Amino acid sequence: MTMALSPRTARLTELGDFLRRRRDALTPREAGLPGGGRRRAPGLRRDEVAGLAHLSVTYYERLEQGRGPHPSAATLSALCTALRLTCDQRDHLFRLAGHAAPVVPVADETPDPGLLSLLHANLVTPGYLSDDLGTILAQNPMNVELFGRFAGAAGREGNLAWRWFTSQAWRDTLEPGQDHEQTSLATVADLRAVVAQRDYDEASRALVEALIEASPEFAGLWDAHDVAVLHCSTKHIHEERVGALDLDCVIATSPHSRQRLLLLHPMAGTETGARLARLAALISPS
Repeated sequence: MTMALSPRTARLTELGDFLRRRRDALTPREAGLPGGGRRRAPGLRRDEVAGLAHLSVTYYERLEQGRGPHPSAATLSALCTALRLTCDQRDHLFRLAGHAAPVVPVADETPDPGLLSLLHANLVTPGYLSDDLGTILAQNPMNVELFGRFAGAAGREGNLAWRWFTSQAWRDTLEPGQDHEQTSLATVADLRAVVAQRDYDEASRALVEALIEASPEFAGLWDAHDVAVLHCSTKHIHEERVGALDLDCVIATSPHSRQRLLLLHPMAGTETGARLARLAALISPS
């Protein structure tokens, strides 16, 4: 009777099989190597992959055979380049080796099409689309009506963390004063996590440095080094035309970007749904 493989052994076996199949699927020409001479198979030889990744042939052979140690992140990155792996293939390779998939900084200025479609499908529900640093990329009409237009604002005025720590009026618009401390803590903890996810790129470091200079409150919270992914909180807004709005927050993300879609839904058991519908009717073009 065969014994079940341990998780470590199973991962190493899968890792070796994945490397071999990707090697077999890559032609010398695709890898930038001369393609002349006789070959038993169209793919690369083990020594060619080892050379491209700057590894010893023996070490690479052991990886393919599932007998090697767990490779380092640097070794995996070299193999990704040598084997011309796609982003999905790269992430899979890292997971098989027991590493977290690397976060590659990408330009987030163009709104994610899927999230943008969801945003504009919500005619009554206020919502916005932002990048992971909290800069608003798009708003639906109801969000603009309640909070003003911030998408495309000059400088940092379209960034939610910046507005929170530099504008008391913005805080008072969003929620009662007794909730401000918790929102400040959550905002900084989320930004801490995002900066690390972005591998301390220039954009994230510049935002943090600007906030430290502009807000002693932010600077003190940043030094505490709390980390947490952003969670929604309820919002209680008074809208002069229709009255009190009690809103629950929902965040949606996409596998294709780091952007976030935030929607504010009416709280169950309140009149908010009917009041938002009345407001939508008031602002809709006649």
